Amino acid sequence: MVVSGTNFGPNVAALATHSGTVGGAVTALESGVPAIALSTGGLSAPDPVTTVNAMGPTLDFAVKLIDRLRARARSGPLLPKGVGLNVNHPVVGADGKGKAAGVATTFQDPQNFLEPDFTDAGDGTWKVTVKVDLQPAAKGGDVEAVSAGRIAVSPMNPDWNTGPADHAVTSALLAGLRP
Repeated sequence: MVVSGTNFGPNVAALATHSGTVGGAVTALESGVPAIALSTGGLSAPDPVTTVNAMGPTLDFAVKLIDRLRARARSGPLLPKGVGLNVNHPVVGADGKGKAAGVATTFQDPQNFLEPDFTDAGDGTWKVTVKVDLQPAAKGGDVEAVSAGRIAVSPMNPDWNTGPADHAVTSALLAGLRP
């Protein structure tokens, strides 16, 4: 199994499709190797200290998740062939060391909340900035879970579309798992 991350900041919604952390997991899946992309962060601008502190609970959860997959696999595959997991652990508490409110099997929210802004500086150069335009979270999506302080676990495959059967299998694998 390949565990890519933990990434500094979330890989939810459209951020996931531009992530090297998620890309590493997808590359493993393309080669037939089960994979988990692991990220730590909330949806606001990351604070370096709290995000680094939250990596401890993220890694503790990753160990629990892998132990759960191993126990359920019973010497078989850890995950269905071609299916990986995109795991997003929120930053919880003022110091980032808090416990997540739960675990949710989610899907990648379809929104792209980063909006590029290009401003002509008037001297032949352009200033490029990014605005955050967070829309209401899709019910059952990764943005909704992380916003609520829950760990989002989204099944994925190399073409980014696992479908309802793989979502149901992942949900059954995670039933009862707590942070």
